[in-house]
Amino acid sequence: MWKKDTPRVKVRSCLRFSSLHPRFHLFTAMNAIATASALTLPIFCKASKLDTRKALKGRFRVFAVFGEEKKNAWGALFHVEDPRSKVPHYKGKFLDVYQALEVARYDIQYLDWRARQDVLTIMLLHEKVVEVLNPLAREYKSIGTLKKELAELQEELAQAHRQVHISEARVTTALDKLAYMEELVNDRLLQDRSTAEVAQPSSSPSTSAKSLETEKRRKPRKNLDVSGPVQSYHPHLKNFWYPVAFSTGLKDDTMIPIECFEEPWVIFRGKDGKPGCVQNTCAHRACPLHLGSVNEGRIQCPYHGWEYTTDGKCEKMPSTRLLNVKIKSIPCFEKEGMIWIWPGDEPPTATLPSLLPPSGFEVHAEIVMELPIEHGLLLDNLLDLAHAPFTHTSTFAKGWSVPSMVQFLTPASGLRGYWDPYPIDMEFRPPCMVLSTIGISKPGKLEGQNTKECSTHLHQLHVCIPSSKQKTRLLYRMSLDFAPVLKHIPFMQYLWRHFAEQVLNEDLRLVVGQQERMNKGANVWNSPVSYDKLGVRYRLWRDALERGAKQLPFST
Repeated sequence: MWKKDTPRVKVRSCLRFSSLHPRFHLFTAMNAIATASALTLPIFCKASKLDTRKALKGRFRVFAVFGEEKKNAWGALFHVEDPRSKVPHYKGKFLDVYQALEVARYDIQYLDWRARQDVLTIMLLHEKVVEVLNPLAREYKSIGTLKKELAELQEELAQAHRQVHISEARVTTALDKLAYMEELVNDRLLQDRSTAEVAQPSSSPSTSAKSLETEKRRKPRKNLDVSGPVQSYHPHLKNFWYPVAFSTGLKDDTMIPIECFEEPWVIFRGKDGKPGCVQNTCAHRACPLHLGSVNEGRIQCPYHGWEYTTDGKCEKMPSTRLLNVKIKSIPCFEKEGMIWIWPGDEPPTATLPSLLPPSGFEVHAEIVMELPIEHGLLLDNLLDLAHAPFTHTSTFAKGWSVPSMVQFLTPASGLRGYWDPYPIDMEFRPPCMVLSTIGISKPGKLEGQNTKECSTHLHQLHVCIPSSKQKTRLLYRMSLDFAPVLKHIPFMQYLWRHFAEQVLNEDLRLVVGQQERMNKGANVWNSPVSYDKLGVRYRLWRDALERGAKQLPFST
């Protein structure tokens, strides 16, 4: 029955039951068996005749057989050496790019090891939960004890899960930094290779000229030429859908006059409630239509009462015979709380982009402003966060420290990424939208290293509509994933607008100065640095669009 090499533990009960009640004998025997079963021990009982009437005679024995421990199938996943002992020591030294890359590599190895340990902790805690809930073991614990043990395990599991999420976020951040450093290394290698090619003695003047041309072509672009005076907008920039108004601002009997690409337009709702956009100029005497009114889905000129539908057709001419007259109209649609127009000459695309805030956010403010600056300069400003500690010292960046290094980390081909060291994600979405998500703990304070580590967030949408050469229509929408009660506080919309105007005024005094100098010939992108990456990419995208490039950069 037993193998020779099988370890055995024999527990022998020497209790005699002859003097006890028969039911007690049976109950005691069953308890002993249940106890051994709860310990997952094989049970072998040997006793004399079991007679409930005459009590138990003889003795019973419990044998426990311990085999080899089961090997965890996931063991190889967690048996990873702690890399901290191998980290190179560069404390107090200025690192070159290769040393910094080596340190970053060990950082990722450590974070990977840390994440594995976190997952292992969760697995072990789950095993403890299984042990606590073992049906046989529960027979010997009170309900209060079980509740206490489960509550403690639940808290430990919650803490372990939080730690896993933090580790995941840290690994992601470290990988992004490593990718950025690899890009720097590749640039350095390319420059070294180009320098070596130029330094080699050439056999002929033509070979030398080719080497110089190769070096010039391979060198990264040092600056962008964005100098004045401000020019008219290129027609290619018109061939996009532009959100020009919020739906909440367009009632059935109201109209919204706008200027887009130096042309006047007016938006109003037709009889069916759908919005339309027509030229803001009467076909009769060129009177501005927005000075009139909307009657039964038609906009009426205040001069002689001519009325136009949303497609521009004149349907009413008081005091004269009706003529076949029509004013210009452009495609206009409503989607997700915004009014969109297509001002270009090319056929509009079939779908409208979505600008809704992420899931879990509620819109708290929708604000429209007319600003006296060219829309490209405003986009340059919105795509730059490094200026915040110096410019916005009276508003949202009050009390911010000045980091030793600010970077915008993004894939090699893309128009979105995040700011380091700020917990802010940002994206430029062509042709004129900037979306950002900011991790916050309380007003004026930032929390964590990235947005994933923050418990509360603010989401912003900025739409910069090109009105004229030196004028931009700005649509701003602010959403929060916390404090929904703020939506129901009276006059809160006015407070949000006041704060937004304060922030913009801090920027405007600088950007207006830029515009004045640009009109006199200054280049506003003379010496871009690392934290200008997103703004530079916007300018490169716009330059390629205006040149008519078939494949626009950063479009993937």
